Amino acid sequence: MRIDAATLFPAAFDYLRLSVTGEALRLGVLDLHVHDIRDFALDRNKKVDDAPYGGGAGMLMAPGPVARALDHIRTVGPRGTAPHAVLLTPRGARLDQARLEALARRSWLVLLCARYEGMDERLHASRFVDEELSIGDYVLAGGDLAALVVVEGVARLLPGVLGNAESPVQESFHGGLLEYPQYTRPEEFEGGRVPRLLLSGHQGRIDRWRRAMAVKITYRRRPDLLAGAELTPEEKERLVRWRERDGGED
Repeated sequence: MRIDAATLFPAAFDYLRLSVTGEALRLGVLDLHVHDIRDFALDRNKKVDDAPYGGGAGMLMAPGPVARALDHIRTVGPRGTAPHAVLLTPRGARLDQARLEALARRSWLVLLCARYEGMDERLHASRFVDEELSIGDYVLAGGDLAALVVVEGVARLLPGVLGNAESPVQESFHGGLLEYPQYTRPEEFEGGRVPRLLLSGHQGRIDRWRRAMAVKITYRRRPDLLAGAELTPEEKERLVRWRERDGGED
């Protein structure tokens, strides 16, 4: 996968040389290119913002430098392929695991990072962006951190990056459930013990326990996720009993 990022702070993307995304880059399954939007300003001061018409607090990113940056990216990328351009903005659709999985199936992403009070409204048009995404209902200084979230979330889904093909399948939000509890050595720590079943070696029973715990944790902490979860008839019946008991143990 190729990812191009257009930003005013290219140094922020140095983080992606670390950990999971760094491994994706080393393996060659991720090809990352970072572009400084200031390079596409036409004046000698590299001005990329201006005051909004009608007044108001703050400055807006001007359309010219951003449009030229996006046009440049489209010319230097793979021939015969159109990128999927994503604008990171609080106005966008909420990013979740399903959207990350959809993005990971694409071959070329362009991430556009807003700054100041955002982008000139004309940059929101489909001529420039295909999708608008938000990482949550809060406001940051710009879209750079949100872009880092997207890149890491996508990179860890690429083949070979995590080393274990089952890792993404077992994590929170896959199938609409939070992840089951996990333990490592020592068996006893400050009065807490590893559940005996996990020491039994009976993988079938362990898998069933983990699934049951994932459903229970999701019910207790994020019941809103259950509406879209892939549940068996038995699990649905269990949820009915829990709701009748107002979250009681099963």
